[in-house]
Amino acid sequence: MSQSPRILVFAGSARETSFNKRLAKLMASRIDALGGQATFIDLRDYPMPLYDGDLEDGEGLPENARRLKQLFIEHQGLAIASPEYNGFITPLLKNTIDWVSRPDGDIGGLVPYENKIAAISGASPGGLGGLRALPLVRQLLSNVGVTVLPNQLAIGGASKAFDDQGQLADEGQAKTLDAICQRLIDTLARQQG
Repeated sequence: MSQSPRILVFAGSARETSFNKRLAKLMASRIDALGGQATFIDLRDYPMPLYDGDLEDGEGLPENARRLKQLFIEHQGLAIASPEYNGFITPLLKNTIDWVSRPDGDIGGLVPYENKIAAISGASPGGLGGLRALPLVRQLLSNVGVTVLPNQLAIGGASKAFDDQGQLADEGQAKTLDAICQRLIDTLARQQG
């Protein structure tokens, strides 16, 4: 029997009290409960300068970009909770994807994204739940070769969306999140053969 799929889970926000960080942690716990192996990381623990080709030429990849690149390589799937800033993805998420996509020694730029499957979600205090950013996350990931599952979850009114235990208060949203996590696990398991 093959090993449970390993899934790297993170939010596109460094804020300590981020709704999306809360959502990413919930995704990680649901993935574990449903038979996957989730690794939650906080991008706050991997600070990097804004991508700059001159910096890369002069100094190479920042150490945290190397660490993230290795984590991406070690996992078969990604689960990302993306905030929406002015209807767009966050600079942190874009910068992370950009640095991880850079070649490093014998490791090609897109190696960390090869054969990856991702699930995406978002949460926002507004009514749309970050819905405008999710197609952009999908496009960005697709551009680097990641297959993004078609189903996604956008949680509006995020300040009231989570209960005291960090679970989604709305039963329909909780079921949708479980379905997304289960589909990610099942798709990765089939891919592993």
